[in-house]
Amino acid sequence: MKDNVTEEHLYLAFSHQYRDSIFPLHTSISLFLLSYCDCKLFKVFLVPTGEDVGDQCVTKNLAGDLEVHLISRCQLPVVVQSCSLPAVVVKDDKFCRAGLSVVLRHIIQKTFEADPSRKEVLELLGFKKTCLKACAEVSQWTRLCEIGIPLAVERFLTASPEHCQAIPPDILLLERKLGEPVRVHNDDKIRRQKLQQQKAGAKAAVPVLGEESTEELKPGEVHEQPPSSLELSVAFSKLLAQEAPDAINREAPHIRRTKTSDLPLLDHVFAEGLYFTVADLVLLPCIHQFLVSSKKQGKNLVNLPLISSWYQRVQEVPGVKKAAGKCNMELLQLPELVSAPEEQLHDSAPVPDELEEDHEDSNFIGGPRPTMTKLMENGIEAKFCPHPCPSWTLDWTSLPSAVSPGEGKMSRDRALRKQQQLNNLVAAVTKLAKPGDLIVDFCSGGGHVGIVLAYMMPSCQVVLIENKELSLIRAKDRSDELGLNNIWFIQANLDYFNGTFNIGVALHACGVATDMVIEHCLRARAAFVISPCCYGFIQNTVKFKYPRSHQFKEILSYKEHMILCRFADQTAVQLPPERRQIGKQCMGLVDLDRAWAAEEHNYSVQVISMEPESCSPKNNMFVGIPT
Repeated sequence: MKDNVTEEHLYLAFSHQYRDSIFPLHTSISLFLLSYCDCKLFKVFLVPTGEDVGDQCVTKNLAGDLEVHLISRCQLPVVVQSCSLPAVVVKDDKFCRAGLSVVLRHIIQKTFEADPSRKEVLELLGFKKTCLKACAEVSQWTRLCEIGIPLAVERFLTASPEHCQAIPPDILLLERKLGEPVRVHNDDKIRRQKLQQQKAGAKAAVPVLGEESTEELKPGEVHEQPPSSLELSVAFSKLLAQEAPDAINREAPHIRRTKTSDLPLLDHVFAEGLYFTVADLVLLPCIHQFLVSSKKQGKNLVNLPLISSWYQRVQEVPGVKKAAGKCNMELLQLPELVSAPEEQLHDSAPVPDELEEDHEDSNFIGGPRPTMTKLMENGIEAKFCPHPCPSWTLDWTSLPSAVSPGEGKMSRDRALRKQQQLNNLVAAVTKLAKPGDLIVDFCSGGGHVGIVLAYMMPSCQVVLIENKELSLIRAKDRSDELGLNNIWFIQANLDYFNGTFNIGVALHACGVATDMVIEHCLRARAAFVISPCCYGFIQNTVKFKYPRSHQFKEILSYKEHMILCRFADQTAVQLPPERRQIGKQCMGLVDLDRAWAAEEHNYSVQVISMEPESCSPKNNMFVGIPT
């Protein structure tokens, strides 16, 4: 165990207690993970969401063996006040991590760093440590675990009896996902082992885990009989740090010759597939509350056999029952359920379209000319406003090295182009900013924009928001080297920032992220300076539908608009000049749609080409001002 670990403060929202959980469920999930990891590295604060909440609000049993403290929202560190909880901040520091997935992943990382022998904790992050790393706006799985299931269960628990008859759609979506084939790294080998087991007629003699025994497995222990499928054997062998049986490891020649397409598919053992991850720990407190409430209401769970089996199976993971006991969660023992007919599952309560994956054909055939011609026939062409200060530039040679993007690991040519891009954004922000303004650098990466702004405008406050931890840590290191005291750092998905600000800026916000930044600025009535990127990644999401503006919606279908987006990415310098010109026009049309959509909210928006245009293939820039 490492000593001298810096104390960090964990802030959790508190609205009320219900049965054996603290609400919102994000708080119960965070406390459950702390108990599972046996983590005492954080000083935990509950932040009441209501006015009249006293010390009696916290039952010791619900917080496990953790010491918790009450704090009002106005007493939170300034950087935390701008974020949705949960949030973690180093004491007296300006670096905040906010949002459920980011906070949970940080708890896991810190637990492992404090005790590197606990590799089972680090494995909660999954293959390549990517479990719940993608933001909820672009990942349906993250959205389901982080937002959909917790909110669905909270609504289910608070609904009147006549309004909670049907199973929530998000719960049905989870049931459906648990029935999908599993895709894991190196699954070809496991699928061949499964085929060999099937060929040998191997049939497990053990019923569903947890049906006969309520004793929790401890590291090194195994069931008296083997698990009931190869998937279970592989999953629990990893959990218990054991080798798979030799008989399974050896493959017969005819098994090795079998085509991959002819191999049997793998079934789910845990939420993300074969292996136990933090996603299971997120879902367990939520599904537990749903099942307890359903049982009290006498509901039939015949439509949820996979969730019921998963719930039983998770209880057998070492450490889960102990953590549940600390949090006073009385886990249920459910009878084995037989899967309902597929038509019955669909008829009972269908999953709404907005929760389904977008299966619209993205393999568009044909070029953009018909779509561009259609717009031209309706009087719409790409329009670029004159650059207000095309020759403006920072004196980079006079600035400290930590201010320059050349400090990063990039070539001299790329550093020069980055400086040229920054000249454009800084020039626009300089014209808009007033002393005392709060400027937010969204999707800040390593802080190229935000650090320059904070250094050049000491009378303004600058907040950097970025989802990638390592990028933000690099930005913090550069800021510390410069001794900046007007800058803060928030590792979070954009949706977890809810502060007010005066100017929003983003350099090369990828795909839908540009629209998310614009939405934040519109909501705050803030001016914005944004350079979009990765048009080809634009697609309909739960929050954003394309085209964005009323004018474009009247003329183009979603598919036609996506053709423009795909070809807007055809601007690379190695492409023929004519093709690059078409790409530039498509960029202009996509951004014109965005500009007009913002103007529907009483903004004046200009779409400008950066100077020189060679500074980036993605050289468009918005400047939006509320009117």
